Amino acid sequence: MEKIFFDFIQQNSPDGGFLQSVYWWKFQESYGRKTFELEEKDENGDTLIYAYVIAHTLPVVGDYFYVPRGPVLSRNTKHKTRNTSRTQNFFSDLIKLAKENSIGWVRVEPNNVEELRLIKESLPNGLKIKKSPVDVQPREILVLDISKSEEEILAGMKQKTRYNIKLSQKRGVSVKAISNLKSQISNLYFEEFLRLVKITSKRDKITAHPENYYCKMFETIPPEILKLYVAEYEGKIIAANLVSFFGKTATYMHGASDNKHRDVMAPYLLQWQAIQDAKAAGCERYDFGGVKTEKIPNFKSQISNPWSGITKFKTGFAPEKKPVEFPGCWDIILSPSRYCLYKILRKIKP
Repeated sequence: MEKIFFDFIQQNSPDGGFLQSVYWWKFQESYGRKTFELEEKDENGDTLIYAYVIAHTLPVVGDYFYVPRGPVLSRNTKHKTRNTSRTQNFFSDLIKLAKENSIGWVRVEPNNVEELRLIKESLPNGLKIKKSPVDVQPREILVLDISKSEEEILAGMKQKTRYNIKLSQKRGVSVKAISNLKSQISNLYFEEFLRLVKITSKRDKITAHPENYYCKMFETIPPEILKLYVAEYEGKIIAANLVSFFGKTATYMHGASDNKHRDVMAPYLLQWQAIQDAKAAGCERYDFGGVKTEKIPNFKSQISNPWSGITKFKTGFAPEKKPVEFPGCWDIILSPSRYCLYKILRKIKP
């Protein structure tokens, strides 16, 4: 049964579906969050819609449901004429589950505008769905086809990216993949990763996850699924990445780097090594994660926006590849008063 869901998620998720996998679900539970599972089948017993639902708790306003990169809807052509009552059944069950758990709103993340339209048409009467004030996952991701040869992948990169990979190798940067933290040496690498996360968070003015978040990830997600890549230079760890390997897709999840030795271009070599390992593991896609190719309204130029640097870095590996676009997060509102308070608190939050 688990393989059926595994295949369904893989086949119907543009990002490979790791955030809807059993591995992510078990990690979320280990982190202290309640999770729920919902499925709707057609008359032949084939899965039409599937979702892992995570309950999040906020101060003052209470709980809300979050469906990361989902619900996952079948892309099978025979389901294009799906009976809308099946979709309505799914959302009726989802809303019922939410009400039973005193949920204020349900945050969904449809994979495309067609799925968003279907969700809007399938909600029980009287319920409103609004664009969320925040997107949890990126609206754009860059996914590289790695089914080609390594030579073809390298040839498709920007010349500067290829140069930086070779420069990093020439300078003596070495990369290791750590998939098991039970040994003392591996744990030292993980401690270095946590150190680099703090440095990166302060430098880039971003809010990092708590240390326990990353600890739980490695405790619950199997070593063949989650790997820590570390770049070492002159005996010191100067950069590190977390990469997941799920089915045919490898995903760059988190990265961190030191303020020192940035001239040796370690992040380029880290990504290239992960791409090579993903190919060897049978993956066909490498998901670089979020990019921002569209202009941000509040910034005078693309250069000044906070996504500029990371977008330039990632697109250097696949300059001709068009990012995969998502509609972002949408909130199905069950308690208008709690949702209104939530939005007010967001605005006044320092």
